Amino acid sequence: MAAMPNSSAQQILHDIFGYSSFRDEQQAIVEHVATGGDALVLMPTGGGKSLCYQIPSLLRRGVGIVVSPLIALMQDQVDALRQLGVRAAFYNSSLSAEAAREVFIALVRGELDMLYVAPERLLLANFLNTLEQVQDGPGLALFAIDEAHCVSQWGHDFRPEYRALTVLHERFPEVPRIALTATADAPTRREIVERLNLENARQFVSSFDRPNIRYRVTHKANARQQLQAFLEAEHPDDAGIVYCLSRKKVEETAAWLKEKGWDALPYHAGLAAATRNANQKRFLREEGVIMVATVAFGMGIDKPNVRFVAHLDLPKSMEGYYQETGRAGRDGLPANAWMTYGLGDVVSMRQMLDSGDAPEERKRVERQKLDALLGFCESTACRHQTLLRYFGEEHPGACAQCDNCLEPVDTWEATEAARMALSCVYRTGQRFGVVHLIDVLLGKANAKVEQFNHQQLSTFGIGQSLNQAQWSSVFRQLVAGGLLEADMETYGGLRLTEDARPVLRGEQDVWLRRDAEPAKRKVSKAERGARAREAFAGASEDPLWLALKAKRTALAREQGVPPYVIFHDSTLLEILNRRPGSLTEMGQISGVGQAKLERYGDAFLQVLEDANGVS
Repeated sequence: MAAMPNSSAQQILHDIFGYSSFRDEQQAIVEHVATGGDALVLMPTGGGKSLCYQIPSLLRRGVGIVVSPLIALMQDQVDALRQLGVRAAFYNSSLSAEAAREVFIALVRGELDMLYVAPERLLLANFLNTLEQVQDGPGLALFAIDEAHCVSQWGHDFRPEYRALTVLHERFPEVPRIALTATADAPTRREIVERLNLENARQFVSSFDRPNIRYRVTHKANARQQLQAFLEAEHPDDAGIVYCLSRKKVEETAAWLKEKGWDALPYHAGLAAATRNANQKRFLREEGVIMVATVAFGMGIDKPNVRFVAHLDLPKSMEGYYQETGRAGRDGLPANAWMTYGLGDVVSMRQMLDSGDAPEERKRVERQKLDALLGFCESTACRHQTLLRYFGEEHPGACAQCDNCLEPVDTWEATEAARMALSCVYRTGQRFGVVHLIDVLLGKANAKVEQFNHQQLSTFGIGQSLNQAQWSSVFRQLVAGGLLEADMETYGGLRLTEDARPVLRGEQDVWLRRDAEPAKRKVSKAERGARAREAFAGASEDPLWLALKAKRTALAREQGVPPYVIFHDSTLLEILNRRPGSLTEMGQISGVGQAKLERYGDAFLQVLEDANGVS
């Protein structure tokens, strides 16, 4: 397919991509870039960022150059475009010398609509010189800089080579640029503008809300058992991601899940590249695979039917949490973001920050980001509201899509308990961890208490009105609230902060959230996946749904592409519910463009016809 400069954006959207209308600001962005304007686009994962540069690339003369750090995913992105009839290719270190030469030839001859390129390859003198040839020949439609937050030193995915991308504006000032990201708070946004010379670019900021994601945070009791209960209750057959902080925990958790019968794979930077790539390919191309990973996995994951993201450890920041959870439910169907965390997570994360080699200014920023995340975890307010407020956006009201809205949290007047806890920290010398402090408050005369003569303290045994779990909650919330902090020199011992003084002096009241008791009952099979069945209108148990998925899987295997490249779950669901009886009716299904209609229409109509014959 050659570029279509005489077509309209609406026509390309419908005929090629199979959608009847644009979403939110997509049309304004497309029209702005298609007419030569620069743009900075902030849009949540699953919001349709790719169309914002893909359609202008087809509208304008020449090839669109897409700069992406996601080498492992370029193949799937290109496969998806080729399924639509778009002439796409990628250029990165995974190509053989012969394959790279063929891409160069196609580029210079004007035989490509879009080329995905890794930033380090784009910056090579030979490649930049080739782009000058292309500009003088078939033409350069635009430069798209994906994952633009990688340019920021404060970002969690900083890539130094991104800062050299200013060369694009310097050498090709007439070619429009569009920088895109799903995660950028105000400081990161300012740095993107400054580092990429986008001061004159128009900024498009979409709502960061992901209304299809249900956020839940639970205090950590037995994390593995809690994870297993969550999976059994809501995601027995679904694809998902489980994030852990350390490589060791990733491997142990993946092995444990596998022992329990789940199709789980590990992913972290310490694995051999071949293993990482093989595990990622399985996750992308097979159904129901769970990836257990560090944050090394995930940026730009295109798999649309990730039904859950679980955190067994605390992320580093609200940005990290938002981006990681945003990998769930990219197809717009219901998904879960589930996290369990405890005081140990808080202490570990703060120790990591304090012991790092980063400059003090960066440590200060990272502490503020972590504090914002802790506030989110302990908040009794709507999770969607709290997340959006962090990114400078207001949410209209209660979401009915988070734990705090669905099961409002009790709070209790905890001033006396807080003063007991803070006094115990002070009386014991501000150098002991929470387990010892609770023993003192509960009056447990064990060996360690006796070793330090702490049974003689005025705080010994004064906290027996609360149990161990309740005291653990108190300490966790006092740390999260900034009244206590972990001391690096005492390996996690707690000490008072300045904010504790007004409480100790009786000048400030303390209210804390009351942790819910862990559910004791088993979840029945009838209840399992109730929310998913509601979303899929009974699809999960419908023989036709299974037949449609089987056909999609078979077609995907024939071509060596992920199933979602054929059709997204949302498209299959619409086929299931509307039961088209002809190619014309099939062409009206969202996500079925002309190329896919010609390639797959008859195959899926046959599935429907066979099902009608059986029924």
